[in-house]
Order: sequence, then C-alpha cells, then structure tokens
Amino acid sequence: MEIRLDPTSKTPPYEQIKGEIIGLIASGQLPVQYRLPPIRQLAGDLGLAANTVARAYRELEVDGFVRSRGRSGTVVIRTALSAAAASADAPGDALVRAVDDARLNGLDGPTILALVSRAIART
Repeated sequence: MEIRLDPTSKTPPYEQIKGEIIGLIASGQLPVQYRLPPIRQLAGDLGLAANTVARAYRELEVDGFVRSRGRSGTVVIRTALSAAAASADAPGDALVRAVDDARLNGLDGPTILALVSRAIART
C-alpha cells in the first residue's frame, strides 16, 4: 500500500491519508478484508504523528470503509461503491452492510443468498 502526501497542500494530512485509502479501495487495490498497516507503522513510514493516522482510520471507520478490531488490526469492510450507497441512505443500505459483513466473516455468495432467501420466506 503506497500513500502519497503533499506537504504543500492546505488539506490536513489525516484527510489526505483518508482520501488516498478511499482511492485505493475504489481502484480495487485494497479489497474487502485487506488489513491496513498498524497506525504506528504507517505514521513512521509517512513521518507523521500516530494521532494523525489514528484520526484518518477513525474517520474511515465512521464512514463505513474499515473496521478496527483492536489488536487484530484495521481491515477494509466495504468497497467504495457499497460504502457510498450505505452512507447516502440508499434503499437497501442495511442489506449492503449485511452482505459485506457476511463476506467479511467468510460466507460466500451462494450461502448469503440462501440465508436471505430464508429470511424473505419467513416474512
């Protein structure tokens, strides 16, 4: 994972990090379940304070792109498209999140589809 920051930019470094990671997710370079580098490692690589990277990761988590699991690290949980749909409160946003979470937990497409079909049949 390569993140480039512009030290002459008026955009704060944490926002640049966030934008770079979203761009990498959107391009497919960071797929669902990709584990981001630890905060201290990325901060050291970029020559920044750990709090700057931590803020970028927190905002990515709030926006639904990653999930932080303490000592297990921070992983990508959504593609840029599904996160954008979820954050826009599009119809089916809860379903998009549920499918992404199911994939994150190791379920494949046919299994997810069977579970959704069963849930529909119950209603």
